[in-house]
Amino acid sequence: MYTRTELMIGNEGLAKLKKSHVMIVGLGGVGAYAAEMLCRAGVGRLTLVDGDVVNITNRNRQLIALASTEGKLKAKALADRLRDISHEVEIISIDEYIKNERMLEILNADKYDYIVDAIDTLSPKVDLIVNSVRLNIPIVSSMGSGGKLDPLQIKITDISQSYNCPLAFAVRKKIHREGIYTGFSVVYSPEEVSPSVVREEKGENKRSTVGTISYMPPMFGCMCASVVLRRLIGIEVYPPVKDKRHYAGKKEKQTEIK
Repeated sequence: MYTRTELMIGNEGLAKLKKSHVMIVGLGGVGAYAAEMLCRAGVGRLTLVDGDVVNITNRNRQLIALASTEGKLKAKALADRLRDISHEVEIISIDEYIKNERMLEILNADKYDYIVDAIDTLSPKVDLIVNSVRLNIPIVSSMGSGGKLDPLQIKITDISQSYNCPLAFAVRKKIHREGIYTGFSVVYSPEEVSPSVVREEKGENKRSTVGTISYMPPMFGCMCASVVLRRLIGIEVYPPVKDKRHYAGKKEKQTEIK
C-alpha cells in the first residue's frame, strides 16, 4: 500500500515514518483527519486521545461521524477505521479527556516523535502545548477552523507569526505567562469571522458554538499532518524564527476566545 508514498519520499523516508510514534489529541473535525493522513502515509505507531463520543452534530464535518457510529467513543471508532486501512499500524487508544497531572503522565509514559494538538478547549490545549515544549516534544497545534470559509487563507507558521485568529491570540497570551513565545508550529487562518456565525451557549467546556463548514476542519487536519510528515523525514516547513518575540507585524483584533 505504500508504493506511491515510497516514490514520493524514498525508502529511507518511509522507513523513518514506520519507526515514528505520533500522538493526536482531539479526534474531531481536525484530529481524525490528521490521524488518518498519518496512518495512510505509513507512520508506524499512533496514540489517539479523546474522551468524547460521536453525536449527530458532528456529521457535517467529522471523519468518523456516521449514523452507524453515533454514540460510540471517538477514539475507538477511529482506531477501528485506521486498523482497517493498515494492518501494520500500531494503535494506542486513550478514551479520556486529558488534563492536569494525567496529561504529564501520558506525555512521560512513552516516547513521542511528534504531537498533533487538535483540542478545541483553551485550558487543556495550552497545558498540552506548554508541557510538550518543556519536554522538548515537537508539536503542531491547530487553531480555529470554525467560522472560516476560504481555504486559501490557511497558513502554517510558528505561533509567534500568527495573527487575526482569536484562538491563536488567546494561546499566545497564555503561553507568554509561561515564558514561551515561539518554538512550535500552528495551522491557522486570519480570515475574519462574522459575529453572525457565533451562538452563545452554556456548556461544561465552551461558552459558545461557532458555525463550521464541512471542508475547513479536514483541511486544517491535513495541513497538521503535512507538518508532522515533512518534519519526520527532515524537511523544514518554513524558515526558523530567530527572534523569540518577533511577530508578523499585522494589526489584529484582540477578540476574546470563548
